Amino acid sequence: MELLSTSHDELILNPGLIQPHGLLLALSTQLEILQVSNNSQDYLGKLPEELLGQPLSYLLDASQLEAIAQCLPEDSEVVNYLKLSICTSAGEQYFDGFVHRTTDAVILELESTHSQAKVNFLNLHTLVKGAIAKLKRTTNLIEFLQLAAVEVRRITGYDRVMVYQFDHQGAGVVIAEAKQEELSPYLGLHYPATDIPEQARELYRRGLLRFIPNLNAQPVELMPTTDVTPVDLSLSVLRSVHPCCVEFHQNMGVAAIMVISLIQNEKLWGLISCHHQTPKFVPYEVRAGCELLGQIVSSELANKVIQEEVDYKARLESLRSGVVESISQADNFRDALVQPEPRLLGVVGATGAAVCLDREITLVGATPDIENVRSLIAWADTQVKDNIFYTDSLPKLYPEARSFKDTASGLLLLRISKLRHYYILWFRPEVIRTVNWAGNPDESIQVHSDGSITLCPRKSFAQWQEIVQLTSEPWKQCELDSALSLRNAIVGIVLKKAEELAKINLELERSNHELASFAYAASHDLKEPLRGIYNYSTILLEDYAPVLDEDGIEFLQTIVSLSVRMETLINGLLRLSQLGQAELHLQATDLNELLNQVISVFHASRQQANLDIRINRPLPTIQCDPVLVSEVFSNLIANAFKYNDKAEQWVEIGYLDKEDTGNLPPSPRHMLQRREPPQRSGSPPPLSPSSCSQSPPIFYVQDNGIGIPPHHYQTIFKLFKRLHSQEKYGGGTGAGLAIAKKIIERHGGRIWVESTVGEGSTFYLTLE
Repeated sequence: MELLSTSHDELILNPGLIQPHGLLLALSTQLEILQVSNNSQDYLGKLPEELLGQPLSYLLDASQLEAIAQCLPEDSEVVNYLKLSICTSAGEQYFDGFVHRTTDAVILELESTHSQAKVNFLNLHTLVKGAIAKLKRTTNLIEFLQLAAVEVRRITGYDRVMVYQFDHQGAGVVIAEAKQEELSPYLGLHYPATDIPEQARELYRRGLLRFIPNLNAQPVELMPTTDVTPVDLSLSVLRSVHPCCVEFHQNMGVAAIMVISLIQNEKLWGLISCHHQTPKFVPYEVRAGCELLGQIVSSELANKVIQEEVDYKARLESLRSGVVESISQADNFRDALVQPEPRLLGVVGATGAAVCLDREITLVGATPDIENVRSLIAWADTQVKDNIFYTDSLPKLYPEARSFKDTASGLLLLRISKLRHYYILWFRPEVIRTVNWAGNPDESIQVHSDGSITLCPRKSFAQWQEIVQLTSEPWKQCELDSALSLRNAIVGIVLKKAEELAKINLELERSNHELASFAYAASHDLKEPLRGIYNYSTILLEDYAPVLDEDGIEFLQTIVSLSVRMETLINGLLRLSQLGQAELHLQATDLNELLNQVISVFHASRQQANLDIRINRPLPTIQCDPVLVSEVFSNLIANAFKYNDKAEQWVEIGYLDKEDTGNLPPSPRHMLQRREPPQRSGSPPPLSPSSCSQSPPIFYVQDNGIGIPPHHYQTIFKLFKRLHSQEKYGGGTGAGLAIAKKIIERHGGRIWVESTVGEGSTFYLTLE
């Protein structure tokens, strides 16, 4: 437990003090004594003044100096152990020696072995070896860590041994514990990140074992205390304890501690923390055995964590591969994503999902309702810039999510396409958790009048409960990776299919061109023999009628009639083929002038008819081929009067305002069942004011004619398709609407119809 200030951070590294159960010498690189702890007389019978400035040979013989020299590699992160003996006024003394190099000095630390209990090496070896064997046989992660706590306590004899795991924010939780029965349990208790701040966690990462036999012992200064560059004690075995840390543990009723670091992938994963209620010295050999055990636990821990992650990742990959395979083989992208439902959810371990393809949203599993999902996507459009976004507490970012926290407190959003509105959203429900803290974590924070914040030791470590709401289980990195891999696979499939489609379109364009050329040539060449049949039939009727009986004359008249109809059909086919080959001559065209000309021609050809053509307001100027667009309106106006049995016949021509487009009649039933906007003219796309606000004008031609049944809405746009016999409504070939449709498509537009039988029809058309 440390304070949040630079000076106190520095005190953690370089306190200028050591624990009194040993002696420290700071040496130059030439092994000259620069500093010495102020307890040298207790261990060596010499005052600090007698040692300062002396070479290390003043204390050690040549063989020991050589051993120390060999323990000083360039790597300053290694603390080496060796046995040393020093002649003192009280005779030869034996020490456990610890030596390592810092940037500017060599640190030699000595712990006396003379007055300490002898260690039964064989017994210790047996204990450590047995513990390692038991750990290797345990597969379950929690059981493995619990066994580690039990074995460390067996070897060391501490009152309490805990395994403490850090989360990604530096807070921790006790996940295993071995203790005396009378002690209150700490298992399952959480500790805030401030209890072991980042600077202290970094020291635990660098030094694998921290030993403090007596938290109440008076620390010893290094001499001299002034005019000397502070020595880096970050890896010192004897480094003193920060007062805040002392008070923290005293508040817990602890007098001695030993901490073994658990490292995974060079990061501090957790700690094996040993507590004792009274001062407790542990010989170096036992500590070394525990450090070795900690390294074994770290190694096995990594394997077990990695194996769990590998198994889970393999499961995610298998599900993702199934989705990708379905998408690559299916014609319907949406169906391939959502079926079967568990697979899409399992890709990231979610309980619900929403697939958004433009305006179409499909829900899978437990999700908010469709309108809430639409609103959430609208919010994400403005807030999310990256292809992936995730949170385990959506209501804290998007307050409206409180209403559906039971299904979507957690959100993982994947943007598949920035050009099209394609999203996949995965949801996780709220998980209300009771977090048991070791005391109220807020007690460690003190806010001063000037606004500064100080962290101080908490007084109480009794269980303090916090109810955590509006959060879900957090998303794992492998789940995020799985989502991104799915997106990359989908984009790859789309690009591949786009390339294949481009090739098909190129081939289709070539085939269509050849077909149009063939149709033009065939229809043009057919007209000459057909004209001959017509002419010779007419000659026979005119010159040879007297010699023919009544049946012969009727047969010839039928041939003439069929020749005329055949020529009409050929002209329609020829016109359609010409539209496919001719280039558009686009220009700014005033539709008012264009329609005036069309109406004038129409009236001139039907002078006896009572025709009412209405244009209620001026029409806009648009970019189009005026000759072809004239033909469209001519066909539509002609059909409006041709298929009309009313006494008063009328046609109205106009266009829709943006606010009117949302009030269009509904699409035909068979079009409403489609999941994608229709791509073919002849059927209306789904329209709404928002979608039409950036669209070209929608024109209409409305009549009060006989109407069209809904099941014929597309039939009427096919070539030579008539809904009535030749004898009714003036005959015709059925080519007019097919030609109009072709012209509209050449302009990049659409044409469709809405109608009520007996009341009339409305043809809608757009010109891009």
